[in-house]
Amino acid sequence: MPPLPHIERRITAGQLRALISVDQAGSFALASRRAGLSEPALHRACRDLEQLLSVSLLVRQGRTVQPTAAAVILLRFARLAQAEMEAGLDELEALRSEGAGRVTVGTMPLARAILLPQALARFARAYPMASVNVVEGPYAELLARLREGEMDLLIGAMRNPPPVKDIAQEPLFIDDPVIVGRAGHPLLGEPGFPFSRLLDFPWVIAATGAPVRHRWEEMFKDHELEPPRLRIECGSVLVVRGLMLEDDWLTLMSRDQFLFERRAGLLEEIAGAGPSLRRQIGLTVRDDWRPTQLQTAFVDTFRTVCAEWTSGKAMDSEPFRYA
Repeated sequence: MPPLPHIERRITAGQLRALISVDQAGSFALASRRAGLSEPALHRACRDLEQLLSVSLLVRQGRTVQPTAAAVILLRFARLAQAEMEAGLDELEALRSEGAGRVTVGTMPLARAILLPQALARFARAYPMASVNVVEGPYAELLARLREGEMDLLIGAMRNPPPVKDIAQEPLFIDDPVIVGRAGHPLLGEPGFPFSRLLDFPWVIAATGAPVRHRWEEMFKDHELEPPRLRIECGSVLVVRGLMLEDDWLTLMSRDQFLFERRAGLLEEIAGAGPSLRRQIGLTVRDDWRPTQLQTAFVDTFRTVCAEWTSGKAMDSEPFRYA
């Protein structure tokens, strides 16, 4: 592909917005309705952008319009630029109304159980003019949105090694998952049961690829046992908790993920899972992220909540040792 001198001076914001709109909508018709622009205007903007770059950006697949490999690269940086512009506008708004602005946070199961609600409540009291958008989802989806600028930070289990090079991870505390079952589970009546007894009950764990699935498999291998066949694979904590209330299912959870059910006498810690299952929980951001004052304040609030929780946390029970 030949060089494109001063191409950044010829591409317009309108062309990039048109490309983003069509990509998000999957069709020119839907993008037209969402953006409030005519379909011919969107077609013209995308076509002009393709001609400037001398590369195809959008292709039809059935009834949808999909981005080409070149468009995927361009879209990532276009969304980042859009996010940085919006952050700049937030900073200007903060000059007119102190504490105004917004923060978008991606969160995985552990953080949203206890720590994130505490941080949100404290932050809302300190910054009543601010807006916080909390986005839930699987790690891969949240990471993609973080890298494209749709989210400011990601809270949850860290990956080692990091899956991509353009992110920075900050550990905040260590989590020790435990084996959980319903109140009245048969294993609760067998203190000091052998580890092999865990094979006698059904398990529900997230699908292959999730960190908790890998740790679950390693837990059995550490005891020289093959993991049992999973009849149900599920990463939704809500569904898993509901399933365990129906029968003698087992799963792995952080103690804080079933805190309220434990207090209500619905779920119980069956046994510890062992030190090999420990995981680091922390913040993930883009390595070139330049947070606004409000975003910095939110991160500081979350760090403080984690520090207080870590220093004040007491063990719920003595470590379980298998027979």
